Amino acid sequence: MKKFLFFMFSFLISTFKLSAQQEAFNMDLWPNGVPNSNGIDQSQPYDDSKQNFKPSIRVFLPDADKATGQAVVCCPGGGYSHLAMDHEGYDWASFFNERGIALIVLKYRMPHANPDVPISDAKEALRVVRENAQKWNIDPRKVGIMGSSAGGHLASTVSTHSDTQTAPAFQILFYPVVTFDYKYTHQGSRHNLIGKNAAQELVTLYSNEKQVSNLTPPAIMLLSDDDTAVPSPNSINYYLALKQHGIKATMHIYPSGGHGWGIRKNFKYHKEMLADLSAWLDTLK
Repeated sequence: MKKFLFFMFSFLISTFKLSAQQEAFNMDLWPNGVPNSNGIDQSQPYDDSKQNFKPSIRVFLPDADKATGQAVVCCPGGGYSHLAMDHEGYDWASFFNERGIALIVLKYRMPHANPDVPISDAKEALRVVRENAQKWNIDPRKVGIMGSSAGGHLASTVSTHSDTQTAPAFQILFYPVVTFDYKYTHQGSRHNLIGKNAAQELVTLYSNEKQVSNLTPPAIMLLSDDDTAVPSPNSINYYLALKQHGIKATMHIYPSGGHGWGIRKNFKYHKEMLADLSAWLDTLK
Protein backbone atom coordinates (compact mmCIF):
# COMPACT_ATOMS: atom_id res chain seq x y z
CA MET A 1 0.00 0.00 0.00
CA LYS A 2 2.81 2.40 0.90
CA LYS A 3 4.54 1.65 -2.39
CA PHE A 4 1.30 2.31 -4.28
CA LEU A 5 0.75 5.64 -2.51
CA PHE A 6 4.34 6.64 -3.19
CA PHE A 7 3.90 5.76 -6.88
CA MET A 8 0.69 7.78 -7.14
CA PHE A 9 2.27 10.75 -5.37
CA SER A 10 5.27 10.65 -7.74
CA PHE A 11 2.93 10.37 -10.72
CA LEU A 12 0.87 13.38 -9.62
CA ILE A 13 4.00 15.47 -9.06
CA SER A 14 5.30 14.56 -12.52
CA THR A 15 1.93 15.37 -14.06
CA PHE A 16 1.86 18.73 -12.30
CA LYS A 17 5.32 19.60 -13.61
CA LEU A 18 4.38 18.63 -17.16
CA SER A 19 1.18 20.69 -17.01
CA ALA A 20 3.24 23.84 -16.44
CA GLN A 21 4.94 23.45 -19.82
CA GLN A 22 3.56 22.63 -23.25
CA GLU A 23 5.47 20.58 -25.78
CA ALA A 24 8.26 22.64 -27.38
CA PHE A 25 8.36 23.27 -31.12
CA ASN A 26 10.93 24.60 -33.59
CA MET A 27 10.61 27.31 -36.22
CA ASP A 28 12.93 28.45 -39.00
CA LEU A 29 13.87 32.05 -38.33
CA TRP A 30 14.16 33.08 -41.97
CA PRO A 31 11.89 30.71 -43.99
CA ASN A 32 12.29 32.86 -47.10
CA GLY A 33 16.08 33.04 -46.94
CA VAL A 34 18.60 34.77 -44.69
CA PRO A 35 19.10 38.53 -45.24
CA ASN A 36 22.89 38.66 -45.02
CA SER A 37 25.91 36.37 -45.12
CA ASN A 38 28.78 35.36 -42.86
CA GLY A 39 30.73 34.16 -45.88
CA ILE A 40 29.82 30.49 -45.57
CA ASP A 41 26.11 30.11 -44.91
CA GLN A 42 25.04 31.04 -48.45
CA SER A 43 27.45 28.83 -50.37
CA GLN A 44 27.58 25.70 -48.21
CA PRO A 45 24.92 23.48 -46.64
CA TYR A 46 24.12 24.20 -43.01
CA ASP A 47 26.02 21.81 -40.76
CA ASP A 48 25.61 21.98 -36.98
CA SER A 49 28.74 19.89 -36.45
CA LYS A 50 30.76 22.62 -38.17
CA GLN A 51 29.06 25.37 -36.15
CA ASN A 52 27.36 26.60 -39.34
CA PHE A 53 23.88 26.91 -37.92
CA LYS A 54 20.65 27.37 -39.79
CA PRO A 55 19.04 30.14 -37.70
CA SER A 56 15.98 28.91 -35.85
CA ILE A 57 14.08 29.20 -32.59
CA ARG A 58 12.75 26.60 -30.20
CA VAL A 59 9.63 27.79 -28.41
CA PHE A 60 8.78 26.63 -24.89
CA LEU A 61 5.36 27.87 -23.78
CA PRO A 62 3.95 27.63 -20.26
CA ASP A 63 0.51 26.22 -19.69
CA ALA A 64 -2.06 28.80 -20.78
CA ASP A 65 -3.51 28.92 -17.26
CA LYS A 66 -0.14 30.01 -15.87
CA ALA A 67 0.96 32.40 -18.62
CA THR A 68 1.87 35.86 -17.36
CA GLY A 69 2.31 37.33 -20.84
CA GLN A 70 6.06 37.58 -20.34
CA ALA A 71 8.53 35.99 -22.77
CA VAL A 72 12.31 35.71 -22.94
CA VAL A 73 14.35 35.31 -26.12
CA CYS A 74 17.44 33.38 -25.01
CA CYS A 75 20.86 33.74 -26.68
CA PRO A 76 23.28 30.99 -25.56
CA GLY A 77 26.98 31.79 -25.37
CA GLY A 78 29.99 30.31 -27.10
CA GLY A 79 32.38 33.10 -27.97
CA TYR A 80 30.62 33.76 -31.30
CA SER A 81 32.23 30.51 -32.51
CA HIS A 82 29.76 27.90 -31.25
CA LEU A 83 26.65 27.70 -29.08
CA ALA A 84 26.10 26.17 -25.63
CA MET A 85 22.51 25.30 -26.47
CA ASP A 86 21.72 23.16 -23.41
CA HIS A 87 22.83 24.62 -20.05
CA GLU A 88 22.64 28.20 -21.41
CA GLY A 89 19.54 27.57 -23.50
CA TYR A 90 17.09 24.68 -23.52
CA ASP A 91 17.70 23.64 -19.90
CA TRP A 92 16.23 26.96 -18.71
CA ALA A 93 12.77 26.12 -20.07
CA SER A 94 11.30 24.59 -16.92
CA PHE A 95 12.52 27.47 -14.73
CA PHE A 96 10.74 30.07 -16.85
CA ASN A 97 7.66 28.04 -17.76
CA GLU A 98 6.96 27.20 -14.12
CA ARG A 99 6.79 30.96 -13.57
CA GLY A 100 4.40 31.42 -16.47
CA ILE A 101 7.06 32.87 -18.75
CA ALA A 102 7.60 31.69 -22.33
CA LEU A 103 11.18 30.83 -23.30
CA ILE A 104 12.29 31.14 -26.91
CA VAL A 105 15.80 29.76 -27.43
CA LEU A 106 17.60 31.24 -30.42
CA LYS A 107 20.07 29.30 -32.53
CA TYR A 108 21.84 32.23 -34.17
CA ARG A 109 24.46 32.16 -36.92
CA MET A 110 28.15 32.68 -36.23
CA PRO A 111 29.36 36.08 -37.51
CA HIS A 112 32.76 35.27 -39.04
CA ALA A 113 33.54 39.00 -38.61
CA ASN A 114 30.15 40.20 -39.89
CA PRO A 115 28.32 41.50 -36.80
CA ASP A 116 25.09 42.05 -38.75
CA VAL A 117 24.62 38.27 -39.00
CA PRO A 118 23.90 37.34 -35.34
CA ILE A 119 22.40 40.74 -34.55
CA SER A 120 19.86 40.43 -37.35
CA ASP A 121 18.98 36.93 -36.13
CA ALA A 122 18.37 38.18 -32.57
CA LYS A 123 16.25 41.12 -33.72
CA GLU A 124 14.25 38.85 -36.01
CA ALA A 125 13.61 36.45 -33.12
CA LEU A 126 12.12 39.30 -31.10
CA ARG A 127 9.99 40.32 -34.09
CA VAL A 128 8.72 36.76 -34.65
CA VAL A 129 7.74 36.41 -30.98
CA ARG A 130 5.81 39.67 -31.10
CA GLU A 131 4.17 38.68 -34.37
CA ASN A 132 2.92 35.46 -32.75
CA ALA A 133 2.15 37.05 -29.39
CA GLN A 134 -1.61 36.53 -29.44
CA LYS A 135 -1.32 32.91 -30.57
CA TRP A 136 1.28 32.16 -27.87
CA ASN A 137 -0.45 34.02 -24.99
CA ILE A 138 2.33 36.62 -24.90
CA ASP A 139 2.05 40.36 -24.31
CA PRO A 140 4.20 41.94 -27.07
CA ARG A 141 5.19 44.68 -24.61
CA LYS A 142 6.70 42.09 -22.24
CA VAL A 143 9.22 40.36 -24.48
CA GLY A 144 12.73 40.49 -23.02
CA ILE A 145 16.09 39.11 -24.04
CA MET A 146 18.61 36.94 -22.18
CA GLY A 147 22.17 35.98 -22.97
CA SER A 148 25.20 34.25 -21.49
CA SER A 149 28.83 35.21 -22.17
CA ALA A 150 29.00 36.12 -25.89
CA GLY A 151 25.24 35.61 -25.95
CA GLY A 152 25.19 38.31 -23.27
CA HIS A 153 27.06 40.55 -25.65
CA LEU A 154 24.46 39.83 -28.32
CA ALA A 155 21.62 40.53 -25.87
CA SER A 156 23.19 43.77 -24.65
CA THR A 157 23.89 44.80 -28.25
CA VAL A 158 20.24 44.39 -29.20
CA SER A 159 19.31 46.25 -26.00
CA THR A 160 21.52 49.23 -26.86
CA HIS A 161 21.17 49.27 -30.66
CA SER A 162 17.38 49.27 -31.02
CA ASP A 163 14.67 51.91 -31.18
CA THR A 164 11.51 52.16 -29.09
CA GLN A 165 9.62 49.85 -31.45
CA THR A 166 12.15 47.03 -31.53
CA ALA A 167 13.98 47.13 -28.17
CA PRO A 168 13.37 44.27 -25.74
CA ALA A 169 11.40 45.03 -22.58
CA PHE A 170 14.22 43.85 -20.29
CA GLN A 171 17.60 42.12 -20.40
CA ILE A 172 18.97 39.19 -18.38
CA LEU A 173 22.74 38.88 -18.67
CA PHE A 174 24.86 36.02 -17.33
CA TYR A 175 28.61 36.74 -17.08
CA PRO A 176 28.24 38.83 -20.25
CA VAL A 177 30.84 40.09 -22.65
CA VAL A 178 29.94 43.78 -22.87
CA THR A 179 33.04 45.73 -23.84
CA PHE A 180 35.54 45.25 -26.66
CA ASP A 181 38.22 47.19 -24.78
CA TYR A 182 41.23 44.84 -24.79
CA LYS A 183 41.77 45.44 -21.05
CA TYR A 184 38.55 43.61 -20.16
CA THR A 185 37.05 41.94 -23.19
CA HIS A 186 36.94 38.30 -24.19
CA GLN A 187 39.26 38.46 -27.16
CA GLY A 188 37.76 35.49 -28.98
CA SER A 189 34.32 37.08 -28.96
CA ARG A 190 35.72 40.38 -30.20
CA HIS A 191 37.74 38.79 -33.00
CA ASN A 192 34.91 36.53 -34.13
CA LEU A 193 32.35 39.34 -34.22
CA ILE A 194 34.28 42.23 -35.79
CA GLY A 195 37.64 40.74 -36.86
CA LYS A 196 41.16 40.90 -35.42
CA ASN A 197 42.05 44.18 -37.12
CA ALA A 198 38.77 46.02 -36.61
CA ALA A 199 38.74 49.80 -36.82
CA GLN A 200 38.38 51.70 -33.56
CA GLU A 201 34.96 52.88 -34.75
CA LEU A 202 33.70 49.28 -34.67
CA VAL A 203 35.35 48.60 -31.31
CA THR A 204 33.50 51.57 -29.82
CA LEU A 205 30.23 50.72 -31.56
CA TYR A 206 30.13 47.24 -30.03
CA SER A 207 31.46 48.23 -26.62
CA ASN A 208 27.95 48.37 -25.26
CA GLU A 209 28.73 50.23 -22.05
CA LYS A 210 29.35 53.17 -24.42
CA GLN A 211 26.05 52.71 -26.26
CA VAL A 212 23.60 52.95 -23.36
CA SER A 213 20.81 55.49 -23.84
CA ASN A 214 17.52 56.39 -22.22
CA LEU A 215 15.91 53.75 -24.47
CA THR A 216 17.96 50.88 -23.01
CA PRO A 217 15.74 48.46 -21.04
CA PRO A 218 16.16 47.43 -17.38
CA ALA A 219 18.81 44.79 -16.74
CA ILE A 220 19.96 42.15 -14.31
CA MET A 221 23.54 40.85 -14.43
CA LEU A 222 24.67 37.65 -12.71
CA LEU A 223 28.35 36.69 -12.62
CA SER A 224 31.24 35.32 -10.57
CA ASP A 225 33.98 37.39 -8.96
CA ASP A 226 36.65 34.90 -10.03
CA ASP A 227 35.66 34.81 -13.72
CA THR A 228 38.93 35.16 -15.63
CA ALA A 229 37.42 34.51 -19.07
CA VAL A 230 35.12 37.53 -18.95
CA PRO A 231 36.26 39.79 -16.09
CA SER A 232 33.69 41.50 -13.88
CA PRO A 233 34.39 45.06 -15.21
CA ASN A 234 32.35 44.06 -18.28
CA SER A 235 29.23 43.99 -16.10
CA ILE A 236 30.32 46.65 -13.61
CA ASN A 237 30.94 49.30 -16.25
CA TYR A 238 27.68 48.42 -17.98
CA TYR A 239 25.84 48.72 -14.66
CA LEU A 240 27.36 52.16 -14.06
CA ALA A 241 26.42 53.32 -17.55
CA LEU A 242 22.84 52.14 -17.03
CA LYS A 243 22.60 54.02 -13.72
CA GLN A 244 24.03 57.18 -15.31
CA HIS A 245 21.10 57.09 -17.73
CA GLY A 246 18.52 56.39 -15.06
CA ILE A 247 17.93 52.79 -16.18
CA LYS A 248 16.91 50.27 -13.52
CA ALA A 249 19.72 47.77 -13.04
CA THR A 250 20.55 44.96 -10.64
CA MET A 251 23.82 43.07 -10.34
CA HIS A 252 24.75 39.94 -8.37
CA ILE A 253 28.43 38.98 -8.14
CA TYR A 254 28.92 35.55 -6.56
CA PRO A 255 32.19 34.84 -4.71
CA SER A 256 33.26 32.00 -6.99
CA GLY A 257 32.13 29.83 -9.86
CA GLY A 258 34.27 30.99 -12.74
CA HIS A 259 32.65 31.23 -16.14
CA GLY A 260 29.94 29.41 -18.04
CA TRP A 261 27.82 27.80 -15.32
CA GLY A 262 24.41 28.61 -16.77
CA ILE A 263 21.74 26.61 -14.99
CA ARG A 264 24.05 23.75 -14.04
CA LYS A 265 23.41 22.54 -10.50
CA ASN A 266 27.11 22.12 -9.75
CA PHE A 267 27.46 25.90 -9.60
CA LYS A 268 27.99 26.47 -5.88
CA TYR A 269 25.53 29.37 -5.76
CA HIS A 270 22.94 27.76 -8.04
CA LYS A 271 20.05 28.05 -5.58
CA GLU A 272 20.93 31.61 -4.61
CA MET A 273 21.22 32.58 -8.26
CA LEU A 274 17.79 31.17 -9.12
CA ALA A 275 16.28 32.94 -6.10
CA ASP A 276 17.89 36.24 -7.09
CA LEU A 277 16.64 35.93 -10.66
CA SER A 278 13.15 34.94 -9.52
CA ALA A 279 12.94 37.94 -7.19
CA TRP A 280 14.01 40.26 -10.01
CA LEU A 281 11.51 38.78 -12.45
CA ASP A 282 8.77 39.41 -9.87
CA THR A 283 9.59 43.13 -9.99
CA LEU A 284 8.74 43.18 -13.71
CA LYS A 285 5.16 42.14 -13.05
